[in-house]
Amino acid sequence: MNVARTIDAFRELRSGLPEPVGFVPTMGFLHDGHLSLVRIARERCPSVVTSIYVNPSQFAPTEDLADYPRDLNRDLALLEEENVDLVFAPEEGVGLYPAGFDTWIELPTIASRLEGVSRPTHFRGVATIVTKLFHIVEPDVAVFGQKDAQQALVVHRLVRDLDFDIELVLGPIAREPGGLAMSSRNIYLSPNEREAATALYRSLQRVERLYTAGEHKAENLRHAIREVLAAEPLVQQEYVSVASPADLSELETIEGRALVSLSVRIGKTRLIDNTVLPPGEPLL
Repeated sequence: MNVARTIDAFRELRSGLPEPVGFVPTMGFLHDGHLSLVRIARERCPSVVTSIYVNPSQFAPTEDLADYPRDLNRDLALLEEENVDLVFAPEEGVGLYPAGFDTWIELPTIASRLEGVSRPTHFRGVATIVTKLFHIVEPDVAVFGQKDAQQALVVHRLVRDLDFDIELVLGPIAREPGGLAMSSRNIYLSPNEREAATALYRSLQRVERLYTAGEHKAENLRHAIREVLAAEPLVQQEYVSVASPADLSELETIEGRALVSLSVRIGKTRLIDNTVLPPGEPLL
């Protein structure tokens, strides 16, 4: 496995990889969810590239950029076990945002909803760094996870609107034994908070059961989620959504597919989760 710390070094190594190339972008502190995406890329491509970069432009000044968990040596060891061919791990400030950088990618409709309400600059940072990475890596296949469903929809729109010749593949949500969606930020949770966090998945399971039993009124499904979350004193609700995957507009009645998503805070940790209705339907 080769590791590149600069764009020039990466491009030299990338030129020697057999095509097609699969790409899994990450912010590091890898868990089994990330590694499951690497395996999907490997199933589809003879060459697999990952990136490890804590992107500063997707963090607001009040967010956890400085405290975001990092362990590059551990990450590289995990990726080597997965037989990744090339890792792009630029140091912060090494050419990705040079002095005077002033070019941003914005998606004002889909990025302004859900996560975009409390994090108004987040998806500008995501869309910009993904665009840069796509130009640097030049992948044939890019694999993202469904846990960050809105991010996946933003990238899907980005690929379509900017005519990237890239196949976008979405991996399923990887979960801990109690149902909590795997996230690098789960390390912040105390044992009691981790137990309380299982309410997210339990609320989504309840919605799936209600939908399967015939409940298609979106507000009734939102209410069912809020009830489960409200029963956990440590859970502070941020948003509960039943929306169209096309543009994340809130639905009144589910007639086709719907993205059910939620965000909460437990202590200092912000958690998100989601499911697609009908159960088992793809997001993209």
